[in-house]
Parts: sequence; C-alpha cells; structure tokens
Amino acid sequence: MRDEDIAGDTEGQSGGSEPAAGEDFELPVAGFQGTPDEIERQWFEKVYRGRGDSMAQLTWRAVLMGSLLGGVLSLTNLYIGLKAGWGFGVAITACILSYTIWTGLYGLGLARTKMTILENNCMQSAASAAGYSTGSTLISAFAAYIMINNQSLPVHLMLAWVFFLAVLGVTMAVPMKRQMINVEQLRFPSGIAAAETLRALHAHGGKGKRAAMALGIAGAIAAVNKFWTEGLKLFGERSEPFSLEALIAKLNEWFPGKTWTDRTVMFAWDPIFLAAGALTGLRVSASMFVGGTLCWGVFLPILQHKGIVTSAKYSDLVQWTLWGGVACMVTSGLLSFAFQWRSMVRAFGDLGSMFSPRGRTRGEMEAIETPGSWFLIGQGISLVALVWLAWISFDMPPWQSALAVVLSFFLALVASRVTGETDMTPISAMGKVTQLIFGGLNPGNVNVNLMSANITAGAAIASADLLTDLKSGYLLGANPRKQFLAQFSGIFVGTIVTVLSFQVLVPNAAALGTDQFPAPSAQAWRAVALALGEGIESLDPIKVYSMVIGGLVGIILPILSKVLPKKYEPWIPSAAGFGLAWTFHWYYGMLFFLGALIGWSCQKASPKKAEELTFPVASGVIAGGSLMGVLVIFVENGPKIAEKLLSQIVGPLRQLLGL
Repeated sequence: MRDEDIAGDTEGQSGGSEPAAGEDFELPVAGFQGTPDEIERQWFEKVYRGRGDSMAQLTWRAVLMGSLLGGVLSLTNLYIGLKAGWGFGVAITACILSYTIWTGLYGLGLARTKMTILENNCMQSAASAAGYSTGSTLISAFAAYIMINNQSLPVHLMLAWVFFLAVLGVTMAVPMKRQMINVEQLRFPSGIAAAETLRALHAHGGKGKRAAMALGIAGAIAAVNKFWTEGLKLFGERSEPFSLEALIAKLNEWFPGKTWTDRTVMFAWDPIFLAAGALTGLRVSASMFVGGTLCWGVFLPILQHKGIVTSAKYSDLVQWTLWGGVACMVTSGLLSFAFQWRSMVRAFGDLGSMFSPRGRTRGEMEAIETPGSWFLIGQGISLVALVWLAWISFDMPPWQSALAVVLSFFLALVASRVTGETDMTPISAMGKVTQLIFGGLNPGNVNVNLMSANITAGAAIASADLLTDLKSGYLLGANPRKQFLAQFSGIFVGTIVTVLSFQVLVPNAAALGTDQFPAPSAQAWRAVALALGEGIESLDPIKVYSMVIGGLVGIILPILSKVLPKKYEPWIPSAAGFGLAWTFHWYYGMLFFLGALIGWSCQKASPKKAEELTFPVASGVIAGGSLMGVLVIFVENGPKIAEKLLSQIVGPLRQLLGL
C-alpha cells in the first residue's frame, strides 16, 4: 500500500468539522439518470467532491479498528453458525461499536480527533471482511468434511485455503462494481442500511448515542446470562447445579419429560436466538417453528413408534430428519435461483460492459476506481494457489479445480446481482449447483464434491459482501479504491482468527452434530455430498421418501409465493426456514419464533422506536452472548487446544526450513 493511501490522523482531515456529515446530507439512494458517463460524472461532482477527495478515510486507525472488531465479531458468527447454521453481517454492529469506542476515547482525551464518517466506512469494510467473508466456509464445507472423514484438517492448510478463497472473491468483485453500482445503481439494501446507520451516528443528535447505549446494555446483559447458563462450571462442580442450564434441565424433567426432551421438544432459554428471530422476521421464524414441530413432534415420534428409530441420541436422530429438510432447502434454493433468470441474463450481459473501456469516464474517475490489473493479479494468484492446494490435499485433478475457479466467477456474478436486487445472497444454491456439476464430473468422490462447491460458495459470499460495502461507500462519497484496500486488509486478520478459533471450538468430529454444536449447515452439505457420492439407492427407503416429499414442499412453496397475490405472501411459509428446522433442535425454532413475535409486537406498539433500536439491541444480544459462549469454551479447553495448534503450525514450518 502507498503511504498516501494509509493517511495519518491529520488535523485538517480528521477534525470535527467534517463536511456534510450531519443529517442535512441526503444519501443519493434514488440514483442518477443519463448515460453511463453522465451518471458517473454526476456522482463525482455531487457526492464524491467535497467528501471523498478531502476527508480522511483509509487511515491506520480505521483499518486496525476494523480488523480488531471484525476479528472479535467473527467469533459470534462462528458460534451461532455452528449452533444454527445462520450468519449475520457484522458491518452495522462494527459501525456502532467503533463509533462508541472512538467517541469514548476522544471524550477521555486519549484520541486527538473523532473518526470521520468515511473512516468509519473503511472501518466497516475491514470488519466485514474479517468478521463475515472468511468464516462462512468453515461452518459449512469444512465442518462437513470433518464429519464425513472423521478427522480435522491441518491448520496451515485451512489458513491457506480460507485466505486464497477470500482473495478470489474480493478481487472478483472489482469488474462487477462499476457496472452494478455505478451504472445500474443496484440497491444492495444492506449497503443502504449501513450507510444510513453511519449517517445517523455522525448526525448532530442523540440517535447515535442511543443506539450505542442500547447495543452496550443488551450485550452486557446477554453476556451475564450466557455465563450464568454455561460458565459457572468453570468455578467447579459444586457451582454447576446453580447454573441456568441445570435449573432449566430440572424443569424439563418434570415437564415435558425425558421422552420429549430426547426429541429436543422442551423449553430452553437463549437470548441469542430470540434476537436472531427479531432480526429474521415473523414469516421465516414462524416457518421454522411449524417445520420443527412437524419434524420433532410428529415425524420422529411416528418413526420411533414403528420401531424404525431406536436411538435417543440427537446425533442419531438428526440423521433421519435432515434428509427431508435438506431436500426442501435445496429444491427451494435452486427454484428461487431459477426465478431470478432475468438477473442471470442481465449478469452475463454485463460481461462486455465490465471489460470494455468504451463509454467510461476517464481521468478523475479512473484515478479513484480499483484498477483492473488488481483483478487479474488476484485471480491469477488465487487460481494457482487453490489448484495446488486442492491437488496436494484432496487429490483433486488440476483441471477440475481450475474449472471450479472459472465457474466461480460466473456464479459469483449471478450471486452478486441477486444480492444487489433482493439483498439475499444465494450461497446455498451456488454451492449446490457446483456439487451437482462435480457430482457428474467426478462421481463417488465426496471430498472433491465438497471442496469444489466450497470454492464457489466462498468466492460468491466474499464478492457479494464487498459489493454491499462498496454500495455504502458509493452513497457516502467514499474513494472506492481505498475502500477496496480496507476490505482486502481485513482478510488477513479474519483468516487467522476464524481458523484458529474454529480449531478450538471444533477440535475433532465429535464436537459436531451435538447439542452444543448441531452444525445444521454442515449437515446439509454433508447430506448432499453423500447422496451424490454413494447414490440414492444406498439410502434407507424412509430417507428417500423424506427427500421426495421435502423436495416437493421446497418446489410448491416458492411457486405459491410467485403465483398468489402479494398480500398472501406473509402467510406462505418460507421453504428455507421450514427445511432448516428439520436439521436442528426444536427449541431453536421455538426461540426464533418467540423473538420474532417480540420484535413484531414492539414494531406495532412503537414503530419509530422499534426502527431505531431493534437492530442495536438484537446485535448487542447476539454479540454479547456469543462472545461469552466462545470465551467459556476457550477458558475450558484453551491450553490443551493451543498446544495442538502450535504443533500443527510449527511442524510444517520446521519441515519447510529443513530443521
């Protein structure tokens, strides 16, 4: 990076007099009209000039703060992902935390200046890369690999794989940005939300302080609750009976009783999933509750009554329930993806415009956009690295891994456009498309199937995440080249933190598919890989029937949403939520539903307060509870796992150096 890209905290740039930082600055959400050249010129003159060309943004403190916060928040996504297969963007949470921390330091006299709004924008880009882009493949493809092979992967291999996947995805977004954001001005709703949050935090009012206070209080309460639930055991066996977990277990022994608790139909208390339900919404959460009740309250008891299922262990029970749920998610994801055919056509039609210099604003715009050479360098390095890693680690023929990388560009192109238009990144569908393709190219090779799909999914989520962040910067008048560098810098910390933390949380296959970490996303990837690798005929007939019925449900529900009038859509179950509930505990669906009901009730009672505080409170609960849960596991198992990690890293280094 050049010295001028990482600027110091100069008084002239970072002072309190940032231009148009208050509420009077209107975000250009409606976009601009005209030819591509005219649109870019209007943005440059009306939004960038006076802001991006004069305000501090890519500073060391912004990058370091973003990497630090992203690294910490990545633990929350790992934790909740292993529990519920869910992932949450960390950008808005990082914005609120960064604003709170830096404002506090400034108030104490420990910082000379406050962060500008564009510094915070670069900060959230680094945080997003560190906290979200690098961890998704660990809770899906890598966890599925561990379950199938009953062994973990070396740390140095996971570090290299995750890092180069993130580089592949981030640099893939370079040619997409100018077409999708500058010219077509796709909405990328989460990007708009992040920009609105930053504008509110930096406005001259109490909004930012209220949001920060709500997040902090909610996080502290959730952390205390999690420690009371799972952390008292650290003080010894005598204190464990007084934990919230033990007290609730005694309640469940009385009602509903052991038979139902073995089926996970019982009461549980975990505010993390209440908060997740409030963010997810009533339709999806209600679908999870209904799907889980049919699965664990009807389907499984019938199998047990007929003597087909005899085990009472959750890890055995879920091997019967997940097939219908996975089939529902796969067919609904692929069908919903097919419904986006217009987006696909437009996406592939973009290719000529992306790489053609004609009709582009020259000079000043070229100086601030990310150069196309960075795309070529990033793609070339990632291609060579991933092909080599796949060959030496999974015996994947070089031509197949090269094909997976090339295919990733086209599928990431589609995924990014769908994200821009709907705010939903079809990661599952992208992975399943690749699994189906490589299931035909290399039948029977489960590991190749998993890792080829891992390349596609990892690249798609990283590119869509960068474009969402770049949308925020576009609205705020940020320098896109500097924002790209901020996002790229976050990859390094994110890779190290997520991989090493994953090794601590999941030291071996026995940690997955348990009450602590059901790993529903990994269960779904594992099921598809096994079905393609071993053949449908090898499955028990009940599982095959479940797949057929679940697949039909996954087709019918999206079709109903498409053909019925819009007013009926809230009453049509979400196929994704319905299917997901068949892969994890019943009480998770119950908690999601209760959280959604609470969020809906608050919105009805006080719409303005709900709009202002729902996200900060829910984010605080998820962050505080998840981080305390991870901390308890680290304290309990840290020394033993640290020794294992050190041996896995030092061993290859000694071999490399010939020692």
